Amino acid sequence: MPTALYPGTFDPITFGHIDIAVRAANIFSRVIAVIADNTTKNPLFSVNERLEMARDALAHVPTIEVIAYRGLIANCLEERKATAIIRGLRALSDFEYEFQMAFTNRNINEDAETVFLMPSAKYTYLNSTMVKQIAKFGGDVSGFVPEHVAQRLVGKYRQQNGL
Repeated sequence: MPTALYPGTFDPITFGHIDIAVRAANIFSRVIAVIADNTTKNPLFSVNERLEMARDALAHVPTIEVIAYRGLIANCLEERKATAIIRGLRALSDFEYEFQMAFTNRNINEDAETVFLMPSAKYTYLNSTMVKQIAKFGGDVSGFVPEHVAQRLVGKYRQQNGL
C-alpha cells in the first residue's frame, strides 16, 4: 500500500492545498498531510490550530491523515514508511525551489521520491500568504478557504487588532 506525505506549513490550509491532497489521495492508497512545525517561519496560526483546520478541511477523505511534524521531511518519510513526497506546483516559479528540495530530500534519504502535482487551474495563483493579506484587510476569503478557516482568519485578525 503506497503512502505519500504531503508536507506544508498550511498557514492556513486553502482550497489549493485541499485540491492537491485529494489528487494525491486518488493516486496513493494513503496520504499523510504533514503540518510543518518549522521554527524558522513565523506562522499566523499555531501548529495545533493548523492541525485542527486541516483535519476539518480534509475529513471528507478517509484515506488522508493529518499530523504535525518537527524535523526533516526525509526523516518523516522513513518514520512513516511512506514512498513519496507530494508537492504542488502552481507556476514555473515554484519549480526551481521544489527541484532543489527534491534533490536535498533524496540526498538525506535515498528512498525519497518527490511527485509534483498541478492544481486545478482555478487554484494556480492561490497561496496562504495572499489569503492572509486579504483577510487582514477585511476582504472576503470565502472563495479561497473553507468556511471554518475563513472564520478563524477573521477571529485571529480581530484578536490581533484588539477588537
